[in-house]
Order: sequence, then structure tokens, then C-alpha cells
Amino acid sequence: MPNIKSAIKRVRVAKTKTLKNSIRKSVLRTNIKKCKQAIASNDSNAAEALRVAIKTIDKAAAKNIIHKNTAARRKSKLAKALNAAAK
Repeated sequence: MPNIKSAIKRVRVAKTKTLKNSIRKSVLRTNIKKCKQAIASNDSNAAEALRVAIKTIDKAAAKNIIHKNTAARRKSKLAKALNAAAK
């Protein structure tokens, strides 16, 4: 445990940020999973699920939860899957 006041605060802040980031990452994974399931089952809400997933991915990239290129790759992959399922 740190003794210096600023180090104690950094530990507290890091714990809070870690919790928030893990929540955001969990929401991201959940929305991507829902989108994949909607596409796989040819659900009529697949386009809406894709929209929600893309929004979540963009938010995660903006908050540096995932890298911007990772975000672009995941969005592209989901859109490609939706287009392939539509045909």
C-alpha cells in the first residue's frame, strides 16, 4: 500500500477507471454478441442490432477501450456478415 498522499489517490483513481472500463468492455462484447446472433438467425432486427453494435464500438474506441483500427475492423466484419446474410 502506498504511503504518499498522491500515490494513494492514484490507486483509488486507477481502481475506479478499471471498473468503468471493464463495464464498457462488457457492454461492447454483449452488443457484438447480440448482433452476431441476430445476423445468424436472420432476425428482422439485425440492422438495428448492427446500428447499436456500431455505436457501442465507436464509443469504446473514443474512450480508448479498444484501438481505432480494431473498432474499424469489427464494424467492417459485422457489416459484411449482415450484407452476406441479406443475399
